[in-house]
Amino acid sequence: MKLRRGDTVKILIGKDKGKTGKVEKLFPVSEKILVEGINQFKRHVKSRTQDQKSEIVDITKPMAVANVVMVCPNCKKTARIGYKTEKGVKVRICKKCGKGV
Repeated sequence: MKLRRGDTVKILIGKDKGKTGKVEKLFPVSEKILVEGINQFKRHVKSRTQDQKSEIVDITKPMAVANVVMVCPNCKKTARIGYKTEKGVKVRICKKCGKGV
């Protein structure tokens, strides 16, 4: 998975198509990511005791990595991510502008 926490991504597919957001959390085993404010659903929470109130809560669900593309911080365009070794260090680069991400 080439994305990292804090990367800005653009949504390609789904009800939030065209929106951008930052990656909050990664799930590498299931190849999903959690993007803040994207893919939100309502959940009805029942009260556990008489003192607690029942309520409707907004939750953010993870989405597939294949449905997003990274926005390059340098050129501000959506681009794929590549790797390059500079002085023995592996660095992520933007495929469009060629600069480090």
